[in-house]
Amino acid sequence: MSLRVTFVAAARNSSLLAERFQDDRPLDQAGWDEVQHVARDLLPLAAADLRYCSPTPRSRATGDALGYAPLVQLALRDCDMGRWRGLTLGEAMAREPDVVDAWLADPRGTPHGGESLIAFISRVGGWLDTRPVEDGDRIVAVAEPSVIRAALVYALKAPPSTYWNIDVRPLSATTVIGHAGRWNLRLEGTSAQTTRA
Repeated sequence: MSLRVTFVAAARNSSLLAERFQDDRPLDQAGWDEVQHVARDLLPLAAADLRYCSPTPRSRATGDALGYAPLVQLALRDCDMGRWRGLTLGEAMAREPDVVDAWLADPRGTPHGGESLIAFISRVGGWLDTRPVEDGDRIVAVAEPSVIRAALVYALKAPPSTYWNIDVRPLSATTVIGHAGRWNLRLEGTSAQTTRA
């Protein structure tokens, strides 16, 4: 049996000018407004047999606002960025340029004291591969963009460096279909679009 897993990217905060590592800030009014703007397009996903979310406040709030009532999945947490937690890539680069360059070049590296890119991709992929087929074939998971990028790299069996070339927009929906070890990316008609770039 094939599973259909649709990842919905969490709404962003207005103050989030750049993606932050392990951002634990709650959804603000601008984020709520964005969810309401696209809700009609994303509400049908609430009919999924299983509904999950990352443990971040933004992911949980996005899932709740869309009527998914998602179950938190620790395996869908953001990459552990050690001492760079809460920083943007630019801020980490300003503090430790050589260390960031080494980290970007080596997907097995953990110079920040956290989790390697390879370990992160494997953890998210392991979650994807262990979804319970017997509980239903349609799944929706609200997650941070970084988690969705990791899932796509894993599903497509792409080189880890591909992670840096995938742009996941807030409140976008991305679907993979298949089963453990064999996933296909499905691009469908219209997708949710936000009004902000």
